[in-house]
Order: sequence, then C-alpha cells, then structure tokens
Amino acid sequence: MKNKGLVYTVIALAVVLVGFLGFQLLTGAKDDANNDTPAVKEKIHTVGVLQFVSHPALDQIYAGVKEGLKEAGFEEGKNLKINFQNGQADQSKLDTMSKQLINDNADVLVGIATPAAQALANATTSIPIVLGAVTDPEGAGLVASNEQPGGNITGVSDQPPVASIIELAHKLLPEAKKVGLLYSSSEMNSKFQTNQAEAAAKKLGLAVERKAVSSTNEVAQAVQVLSQLVDFIFIPNDNTVANAMETVSQEADKNNVPVFPSVDTMVEQGGLATIGINQKELGVKTGEMVAAILAGKSKPADTPVYTFTNGDTIVNEEQLARFGLTLPADLKDSAKLVKTVKGDTE
Repeated sequence: MKNKGLVYTVIALAVVLVGFLGFQLLTGAKDDANNDTPAVKEKIHTVGVLQFVSHPALDQIYAGVKEGLKEAGFEEGKNLKINFQNGQADQSKLDTMSKQLINDNADVLVGIATPAAQALANATTSIPIVLGAVTDPEGAGLVASNEQPGGNITGVSDQPPVASIIELAHKLLPEAKKVGLLYSSSEMNSKFQTNQAEAAAKKLGLAVERKAVSSTNEVAQAVQVLSQLVDFIFIPNDNTVANAMETVSQEADKNNVPVFPSVDTMVEQGGLATIGINQKELGVKTGEMVAAILAGKSKPADTPVYTFTNGDTIVNEEQLARFGLTLPADLKDSAKLVKTVKGDTE
C-alpha cells in the first residue's frame, strides 16, 4: 500500500510539473510573439523640388530648403525623401519634370524661381506648392493675393529693395548721369523689378537705358553695348543674367563700368555692391514653410507669402578699389565686405 501511495504521489507531482512547464511554454511563446511585432515605422514624407537653373543664388536656396527641413525634424534617410529636379532653364524640361514629381507622389512641391513655380502650378491644383525665390507671386498669377493665397500655393518672395540699390549706386557714384538696366525679356519678375529701378532712377535725376536679352548667349554683347552708353549697370533678380554673371563682370570690367546686382552672391561674382537678401536664409524660410505643411500645422491657402523686410549691404572691396571708391561714413560699420570668388576655369 505504501508503495502504491508513493506511486500516486509521484504521478501527481509529474502532472503538476508538466502542466506548469506547458503554461510557461505557452506564455513564453506569446511573449516572444509580442516581442517579434515590428515597431511602427515613422512615415517617410516626399518633397519634390524643381529648380529653374543652376547658379550660386538658386543653389544656396536649395541648400537652405534642406537645412530648414532638417531643423524642423525632417531629415533625408530618416523620415524624408527629396526628389530634386533641375530644368536648366529649359521650359519643356520644367513641364516634364513637374509631371514626374507629381507621379512620384510628392506630399509637397517646391518651386525655386518663378518659371519652375509656374510649371508646377500648371501641373497640379491639389498638391501643396511652396515657392522659393519668386519676386511677385500675385503678379505672376500664382496666388490670389500675397496676403491670402487662397489655393494650393504659398511661399517666400525674393523681392529685393530695388529703389534702395539704385540709391546706393547713386551714393557711391554721385557723378553718374545714366544707368543701364540689364534683364531677361522672358522673366516676368525681371520686368517688374526693372520698372521699379527705372522709376527710382528717374526720381534721382538719372537717365535710363534698358537692354533686354532672351538668353545667356546675348549677355556679353548686351553688356558691351550698355558699357558705351551708361555710367553703371543695374541687374534685377534675374535668373538668365545671374547664370551669366561672370560674363557680365568680365565685359563690364573691360569697359570700367561698375555693376550693381540685386543678389548677394552676384556681388561675390564681380558686382560692386547691393542691398540684398541672404539666399541661404531665404531657402531656410522656404524649408520651414514646407515642414509646417508636412506636419499639418498650416495650409497654403491661408498662409501669407513671406517677404523679408530687411536686407544686408554687401560691397565687393576689390571692385571698390578698382574704381577708386571709398565707402561713405554711414556705410563703413554696417556694410559687409566680400571678395570676388573666381569660378572654375576648366
């Protein structure tokens, strides 16, 4: 009897042990299953960027866009994909690239310079578009008004203080009698600024000579002609001329005619001086606006176009010396002095 009782006890203990082990295996499997559940991946946002052409000013804007996005928490390789296209000043390419960016399911589109922005606007009325470096979005027909865009487009204006640049030129060259206005006939923003420049020049008693070009191939001859007629040349925020700024500088230097551009980077390419917006900062602001839309914090329709209210006075000290000029007392402390940056000669 004792042996039989011992057997029953062993059997009972075995049953309990097997049940316990089975429970542990079952709960362990559940835990493992829970542990194997993949973490929820962060959404990858897609931003399509269309740049009109390559030149230092627009390249800096694109760099600023990426910096602004990163500062706002959107970083390539982490939660952001940027599809970048450059039309190289070819309208047919801009139109084709706009469609490609849309087909890539971009969450937000960025148009750097007016022709690129217009190509994007013609391609979609639903995907948000943020403008970078568009002088007058309302005048270009991209928004209902700069204060209340009303559609799928908003952005950052690169409107320079044109009248102030003409006044700066007059201050540095008080003996000047005539200004040449060099601009592209195909860029609406350039015509707008050229009209502003002409009005400002006439207020100062300066005569005006306008010279329009249709492509970069015409720039050298245009500068040569203007140099025989004027005391200095003004260039608006113009992509065609900016793309040939080194040519402008070379031809103007040959004829000892100073050039006053509207963009800081063009002073570093041989312009004498300007009052301009920092192009990198313009790009950063554009990136911030894109980030706000991606995060659902804003919509283009009710986001006013941003316009910078202040510009920096930038003076090329080498050009200043070339023309035997000195800075007026009121500019010595505030002006930013730069040197000419030589381009690649290869």
